[in-house]
Amino acid sequence: MYIGTQSVARNDSDYEVWAQLGIKHITASPSLPWNEWTVEKLSSFREKINSFGIELDMISLPLTPQSIDSDHAKSGTRNILYGKSPERDKEIELICNIILIANKVGIRALRYNMNLVGILRTKDTIGRGGSKNSTFRWKDADKNAPMTSAGRVSEDEYWERLDYFLERVVPVATENRVQLACHPHDPRTPPGYMGVDRVLGTVEGMQKFVQLYESPYHGITLCQGSFSEMLEEPSEEIFDVIRWFGSRDKIFNVHFRNIKGKALDFHETFPDEGSVNMHKAIQTYQEVGYKYMLQPDHVPIISGPDPSGVAFGFSYGYIRGLMDAIGETEN
Repeated sequence: MYIGTQSVARNDSDYEVWAQLGIKHITASPSLPWNEWTVEKLSSFREKINSFGIELDMISLPLTPQSIDSDHAKSGTRNILYGKSPERDKEIELICNIILIANKVGIRALRYNMNLVGILRTKDTIGRGGSKNSTFRWKDADKNAPMTSAGRVSEDEYWERLDYFLERVVPVATENRVQLACHPHDPRTPPGYMGVDRVLGTVEGMQKFVQLYESPYHGITLCQGSFSEMLEEPSEEIFDVIRWFGSRDKIFNVHFRNIKGKALDFHETFPDEGSVNMHKAIQTYQEVGYKYMLQPDHVPIISGPDPSGVAFGFSYGYIRGLMDAIGETEN
């Protein structure tokens, strides 16, 4: 295991700071449009990151966590999620080309989301010292929120679109030895909310997903926060979730974050103050032989001139302390 970051560098000094904090691995992507990526351009991007002593471990596919109606998603590959042919076939061809490029450049893994409604939240919770903690409480959610442009998407329709995608990309990833790490839906919601049955918003759904088109290169980003948000008793249940996916070698990336609460009623926290015992969690990753990045994610909003940098800096140090506590040396 090793510490990684997925923060977007604002300037070169961010790379310098991460290196100074001992961060040697990153998820990052060039600012170029996805359809302009080439071996040469991605190699140049990787070489720049390498010049700071940081390895480009993972890049993002044009399948984003935002709502399908967001500007970011509109510039991506929405027809894959609309299930619209033949347009989705052209977009899948783009995805496959990125996999080929990643192989040639030497990038280990690609992260992606299969998201229609995006990340849903309600009013922030005030955390320690007045920090603002991202929150989702079903009782406060707008039960009349409109459907997305995808309209009503049933469980069967969603699975058909996922199956169609995986059938075409998993063989390419397998041939090119590039890992595909899908992120779960965040948060779990009742079926039909905003017109969508969020099939990747449950543990069972994610288990079914990784068993479609079995391949050592088809797996997940285990967002520990998102999985905790699926559970009634995350403080007890999350460890068996880690064991299930980890024992099958399906974890290609970890978002090492914590929440306080349970399914449909939670807020995000700093890693040391949530419902999940993070020391036990990292021991469980060690138990299953997990060997890739532990990335902090979704930190609370704090005060000061660099709130994100400081909050993430705290989280990097926390992870480093846990790794030392279990005798885990970066590999």
